[in-house]
Amino acid sequence: MKKSIWISYDLGVKGDYEGLYAWLDNHNAKECGNGLATLEYEYTNTLVEEIQQDLSQCMSLARHDRVYMIWREDRRIKGKFLFGKRKAAPWSGYGPQESQVDEEVQ
Repeated sequence: MKKSIWISYDLGVKGDYEGLYAWLDNHNAKECGNGLATLEYEYTNTLVEEIQQDLSQCMSLARHDRVYMIWREDRRIKGKFLFGKRKAAPWSGYGPQESQVDEEVQ
């Protein structure tokens, strides 16, 4: 089966970009901005597991490397970290905060 996917990556300064870029190039990925690419991925059974295995064989992953995949399944958009995990957003605290209303005591 073939599936259109987006890959978002954050490998830091010392990440294995050469390995990732070779993988992306081999899959005819299209650039979508800094750290984002789209491609058609052919798989046989389990999309997420097959991409994880494929990527881990093509690149060296460090502890803080993050690779996130986005795809459509059953008319829904799904996303999953293939490697790494979510961290605090750099924009946290910039938006207006709702004021807390104290309960009135009578």
